[in-house]
Amino acid sequence: MKAEKGVESVLQHQLSQQESEAFSRLHSVPSIRPGDTSSFYEHFILRGIRVDRVQPGLVSCSFKVPPRLTDKSGKLCNGAIANLVDEVGGAVVHIEGLPMNVSVDMSMSFLSTAWVDDELEITSKLLGRKGGYCGTIVLLKNKATGELIAEGRHSLFGRHNSKM
Repeated sequence: MKAEKGVESVLQHQLSQQESEAFSRLHSVPSIRPGDTSSFYEHFILRGIRVDRVQPGLVSCSFKVPPRLTDKSGKLCNGAIANLVDEVGGAVVHIEGLPMNVSVDMSMSFLSTAWVDDELEITSKLLGRKGGYCGTIVLLKNKATGELIAEGRHSLFGRHNSKM
């Protein structure tokens, strides 16, 4: 009985103004179109990213830090940085029409802080490819100051059948 009362009190908890605003921001989930295999998670993290340049072995993007990816003080969360490294690092080695490669290893160095509404430049470069294994480096920089926010190394593996 005691545990049930604890659950009831949690369910009846009145949201603070700050909690209510945070919850409201989560309601803006984009509709997923038929045939779109993206997850809610991918939409949540990548909404607002802009691809500026694509060439073999390089992807460059711009991203304005949204409130949904910040902590209470307005700093971009380390988990969001890790996800951006994963997504943009995977994009540089992705071949259209084939499944995405699988992340094998990621390492990150968090060097500075990005704040809500900061404009970031996210650059991913292919370091090398051996068989199905690829290595990338992803740099997140503050576009206004040029300050390096984070550096990520991302290793991926993909075994794809030949199209021949």
